[in-house]
Amino acid sequence: MKKQRIVIWRHGQTDWNIENRFQGHSDISLNSVGVSQAKRSAAILAEMVPTKIISSDLDRAFKTATELAKIVNLEIIKDQDLRETNGGNWEGKTGEENRKNDYERFVKWIDGTDEKAGEIGERRSEVAERALAAIERALIDLDGTLIVVTHGGTARCTLGKILNLPQAEWSVIGGLSNAAWSIVERGVNPLDHRDKWVLVEHNAGSLPEIVYGEESGADPDSDNDIQIRNKK
Repeated sequence: MKKQRIVIWRHGQTDWNIENRFQGHSDISLNSVGVSQAKRSAAILAEMVPTKIISSDLDRAFKTATELAKIVNLEIIKDQDLRETNGGNWEGKTGEENRKNDYERFVKWIDGTDEKAGEIGERRSEVAERALAAIERALIDLDGTLIVVTHGGTARCTLGKILNLPQAEWSVIGGLSNAAWSIVERGVNPLDHRDKWVLVEHNAGSLPEIVYGEESGADPDSDNDIQIRNKK
């Protein structure tokens, strides 16, 4: 089984993030804070020695990906299937405006129902299908770490889908902060015999640490455990 790790990385901050505007497919750029966030996160993620980088074609995601690509000298593969949810009539409007103008539909959507965003936009299930298809294309013959640079809503839908959670439960996954990431793995932990994706980090801003004692309550290679085994 190949060792595969997916890092789902949200873009850095934009002015619309601060204003709580529904960005969707609108091509909003990073602000100065977002650029700084992307640079900081890229320096950390470079330590994971990425094998491939794929990114939404929207500027805020691609510019975030560029900060990592410059360090690790990898090409960025643009894929529009990694875009944020098409927000339909909600795009460009604040949360307050959407609650005022389309309260019932907007609140149900926030609660995780699968109706179209902004009446004419996308369903969460449609976002998950296209984003996961983009990831699966990138995973073909990949043995290593795939960096997926995308958006907050798309990240949540993708995680719900890849972890096989019921669609109605995707809303229990907390959001990603700007330039933060989540990591799923399969075949990486030699103690894990399951051929399925496992969530090992969520909304992280640092490299993963070793999880000691997954089976026994202690690190099987710790000095204390080695001493106990040697006494047997």
